[in-house]
Amino acid sequence: MKYTITVPASTANVGSGFDTFGMALGLHDVIDVTVTESGLHVEVIDAGAGDMSAVPTDESHLVVRALRHACRYLDVKVPGLALRCRNAIPHSRGLGSSAAAVVAGVAAGYALAGKDIDDAALQLAAEFEGHADNAAASLLGGFVVAWQSGSTFRAQRLRPHPAIRPVVAVPKERSSTAEARGLLPEHVPHVDAAFAASRSALMVHAITSRPDLLFEATEDRLHQDYRESVFPASAWLMRVLRARGVAAVISGAGPTVLALTTTGILPEGVDVTGFEVTELPVDFTGVRVSV
Repeated sequence: MKYTITVPASTANVGSGFDTFGMALGLHDVIDVTVTESGLHVEVIDAGAGDMSAVPTDESHLVVRALRHACRYLDVKVPGLALRCRNAIPHSRGLGSSAAAVVAGVAAGYALAGKDIDDAALQLAAEFEGHADNAAASLLGGFVVAWQSGSTFRAQRLRPHPAIRPVVAVPKERSSTAEARGLLPEHVPHVDAAFAASRSALMVHAITSRPDLLFEATEDRLHQDYRESVFPASAWLMRVLRARGVAAVISGAGPTVLALTTTGILPEGVDVTGFEVTELPVDFTGVRVSV
């Protein structure tokens, strides 16, 4: 039997909500999973993501690793597997490609077990990343608030206001999440922590009920400035957009720029040379499994 897993891209942080906020976006990887008699076969297809030559096709493939992890948890034995991965989410651009792969693998494990996705699925997926913001968004859809209690990952799904129309500006350059995280200080001034708390609280209200407050809600002192050296062109574009009144942020660890608009377009006259600009609607569904 073949199962098809459709999993959305995601944006994370969304301003000051570092490792906490995530939102699913309407760009999807599609993975066909078939149980075979033995062995492993992985086919990787570029469906818009770009160069896939560095993506492994053995047991180290992220979808395979997550699928195996879920199968162990669910006590499912599979003799062999064939995967066909159609990748549309660009890698290393801050759009949650790795989290999407992990969520797809976990969802496939649940499908093979004949079980509906439950709360444990988030735990299984988030364990790979060490934080749940992107994984929760791809799993649940909509806008998520994620947190960790001890070793347990949790998330709450919220429904973004229907007027919000996200736009992404994706550069050709890639960035390393590990490198970007390495630039963050161990401590921040108390005044910046208080600022982040106020803007994060405001974001929950703005994203669900008051899009007119998104510009203030996306202000950040917690992480973007510290990581500017990794994506200078993206930081420049973000500041240009914010100077024009657009609620623009760095998406995740970058370098994609996310603009939360109500028009679906960027202001005229903004130089977006070197970026591919696309409106990506909010994905309200999250990962989907079909037979």
